[in-house]
Amino acid sequence: LSSNEQTAYLADLNAMLDSGSLERLMVYRLRQDSLALTSSTGSYSVGLGATFNIPRPIKIVDPCFIRDSSGYDTPVTIVNPENYGRIVSKTIDGSYPRYLFYDASFPYGTIYLYPEPDSGLTLYISSWVQLTQFGAIGETVSLPPGYQRAIEFNFAVEVAGGLISVSPEVAKIAKESKAAI
Repeated sequence: LSSNEQTAYLADLNAMLDSGSLERLMVYRLRQDSLALTSSTGSYSVGLGATFNIPRPIKIVDPCFIRDSSGYDTPVTIVNPENYGRIVSKTIDGSYPRYLFYDASFPYGTIYLYPEPDSGLTLYISSWVQLTQFGAIGETVSLPPGYQRAIEFNFAVEVAGGLISVSPEVAKIAKESKAAI
């Protein structure tokens, strides 16, 4: 491949991996982060360079909990936008937040907690880990078993679109290898 073709295919591969990060079954690991809370503050930006300086979560999932200074954990329920919207007064202070709503906006997401926390609390969240991107042609990326085959064959299907027909065998392997994950 020419240098330009390599660059284009690398961008296509990374775009395919990026979109795969939105599918729960393609996410091979959950990451847990701890975030120190500020008293009477109910919303926090999250992402690299934000208030919570961690990789921006694609999606926050259970388990999430609050840990107090004595080391006791209290579960937090993740709510959807509709249920969070039904909370009339979102600025009520409380000792332990019971609900979490995550707005996955870009470039920073926002975590909303209700009621607002007291001091000395830490929020623990679990979130989907984005699939690893390739920085250059020939770069080695470590992924769990089965991912290499799924990526290679699904990428063949991805880049063939509109240019050539994909053989039934390649399409079958692409589908089966992704389903196996």
